[in-house]
Amino acid sequence: MLRSLLAWVLAIAVTFVPTSSVLAFCGFYVAQADAKLFNRASQVVIARDGNRTILTMANDYQGELKDFALVVPVPVVLKKEQVRLGEQKIINRLDAFSAPRLVEYFDSDPCSPVVLEALPASPAALSSQTDRVARREARNLGVTIEEKFSVGEYDILILSAKESDGLETWLTQNGYRIPSGARSLLQPYIRQQMKFFVAKVNLQEFNRSGAQNLRPLMMAFESPKFMLPIRLGMVNANGTQDVIVYLLTPRGQVEVANYRTVKVPSNVTIPVYVKEDFGRFAKALFQTAYQREGRNVAFLEYAWDMSNCDPCSADPLTPEELRQAGVFWLDGNSNSTPSSRRPSILPTSRAYITRIHVRYTRDRFPEDLIFKQTNNNELFQGRYVLQHPYRGPATCNAAKAYAQSLPQRWEREAQTLANLTNWDINDIRRRMNLASLDAIPFWRRLWR
Repeated sequence: MLRSLLAWVLAIAVTFVPTSSVLAFCGFYVAQADAKLFNRASQVVIARDGNRTILTMANDYQGELKDFALVVPVPVVLKKEQVRLGEQKIINRLDAFSAPRLVEYFDSDPCSPVVLEALPASPAALSSQTDRVARREARNLGVTIEEKFSVGEYDILILSAKESDGLETWLTQNGYRIPSGARSLLQPYIRQQMKFFVAKVNLQEFNRSGAQNLRPLMMAFESPKFMLPIRLGMVNANGTQDVIVYLLTPRGQVEVANYRTVKVPSNVTIPVYVKEDFGRFAKALFQTAYQREGRNVAFLEYAWDMSNCDPCSADPLTPEELRQAGVFWLDGNSNSTPSSRRPSILPTSRAYITRIHVRYTRDRFPEDLIFKQTNNNELFQGRYVLQHPYRGPATCNAAKAYAQSLPQRWEREAQTLANLTNWDINDIRRRMNLASLDAIPFWRRLWR
């Protein structure tokens, strides 16, 4: 089964001396914690304004394409013109732009303090007779084939059903590998009168396309339901799954309405050696926060207007890239108040991105994700700082106070890292060479 289905299927201030002097420093982006760090992580893009939605699923299927199967609950019957192929590179751009990031700062000469300003953000169709037989067999099981069409390398059916056992039987009889236990998870969607988007790969079309991987699928529809049906993806899940959802709206953060939305720990200074191990740090930080919050929350990793960033882990998406991501209101096709009528202290692209990361299991997430749009325009990012000490010559009194403050600062960084990751504090100290500091005379630490 498709893993996207299984996961469903989203200027630091530092005081150096005991006075009121505060030095601000420009930083630069070093690394990012993107979706590739997490196993079994699905990516979903939802562009929404009012009841209008364009949803994009990244297909990361690994295996024989003839075994590919995708079954997604959708709120309405989709026509062929409402489904199209997307571009994986656009999802990758959203991921790179919004991923938690590591930044570096460098202390200035304590004898010549300066204040720096932040830098600007840089297939063959069935015969009619065979088709009639297929539809009759489906009706006998309480299944209706509402629509049937092909898009690129996908053969797609839109189904409705009266009973989950009939739908499960129909899918199995027609070659879809539905895992055991699907019946109980299909039934709630049937009670809600939702439809089922069912896709297979047409191997001839895939080979003709020249594509190396299955391309994302995009769906456009209108519905008051602002949701992501993850429950169906838990039917044969082995352990936890991650979904990273990139939510694009005309303004304001998006939150999860039926679970708590919690910000990931952010804006902390950590030891500089983490630069070489940022991927392991990012995974440990998320796992620690996931455990502490009870394993049933949605984590906010990024919320920002798409027109700018600080610091930038990737350039903001261009208007054309935003359209490819599903942002349909840039040309005025919107239910929202025009941006010119909304006060703002920052430039606006009329596209606000919220990145939500959910790690879920069947026992901790008994409901699908229900989203709500808010008017909260607060900017937030998962941001982790490396603060390099000044290593040049310095002979003033401020330099002496600065040097004496460094061991305490490094110890705070070690304690912060241990708290964020649950890593052993003594191992961290060894990596930082803090254990040897006590054996060095204070003047040698200063003069070296």
